[in-house]
Amino acid sequence: MNNEIIKYDESLVLATGNEGKLTEFKHMVADFQVDIKGLQDFGPIPTVEEDGETFEDNAVKKARFTARVLGIPALADDSGLMVDAIDGKPGVYSARYAGDKATDFENNLKLLKTMEGMENRKATFMCVIAIAVPMGPALIYEGQCEGIITRELTGQEGFGYDPLFYYPPLEKTFAEMSLEEKNRVSHRGKAMAELGYEFNKVLIWLKQRLSEVS
Repeated sequence: MNNEIIKYDESLVLATGNEGKLTEFKHMVADFQVDIKGLQDFGPIPTVEEDGETFEDNAVKKARFTARVLGIPALADDSGLMVDAIDGKPGVYSARYAGDKATDFENNLKLLKTMEGMENRKATFMCVIAIAVPMGPALIYEGQCEGIITRELTGQEGFGYDPLFYYPPLEKTFAEMSLEEKNRVSHRGKAMAELGYEFNKVLIWLKQRLSEVS
């Protein structure tokens, strides 16, 4: 990462209504002079259907859609859990595994029930981050983390499948980790680290893209 921080005067919106994700992202880019906003800062906006076949499809679609609707650069991630024993499910359907309006708890319970009696508990968390402006291409960053699905919910922190995802090197589930610990090893943390490494270049790219359409 370059020592000199590029000043960026525009806002960058994170295309999510998930407060947990927003908190993590703000923490990860705290060293940069960029104003990160959430969708709640703009009032009601149309929702985008996450119907992509891959995490990248959904991340790019959300970022582009949000950038066009709000007229400012948008960052979106699509992430999910892929469990070996159930053919990579829930995958892109992770957030709605137990139904379109399922809670994290309901998704976790469904996964536990589905995996009852299964010995192979290996799983991978995957995250794809896309950054887009109202018109033009998107930038893509990826990260993944391998772990084990526990047999019961453990820990009170985080969100999503964190209480079921055990990370052997730290001997904790994601839900037992502090935010700092999780950000260092998680799929989203790794994708953000990749983004953070060249964040100055990204800010320059955003300035150039916005000047082309202004």
